[in-house]
Amino acid sequence: MNEMTCVVCGKKAKKAKLRFQGYSVDGWKCPCGEEYFEPGQAQRILVLNKLRQQETTAKLGKVRSNLILRIPTDIADALGLKEGERVKLRVHDKNLCVSGA
Repeated sequence: MNEMTCVVCGKKAKKAKLRFQGYSVDGWKCPCGEEYFEPGQAQRILVLNKLRQQETTAKLGKVRSNLILRIPTDIADALGLKEGERVKLRVHDKNLCVSGA
């Protein structure tokens, strides 16, 4: 959908890239200034910000001689990680950083 009707003024809001909590997201912007964020993207950002504020533990397992890291489902969903996908791991100031490959 390229346009949507603004609930504030009734004009047509056009597709636009918007800023939401420091991230760029898809959405719609009305000439009156009202902004509407793409709900799925906005929800993902809310979950990511919530996860940043809390400490989470992950369990290590073993497959043959390799250690495996089990990432909790809420974190995997928020990061868009899928089974079999490659990720990059980086140790930063004694902390582990994970990102998509």
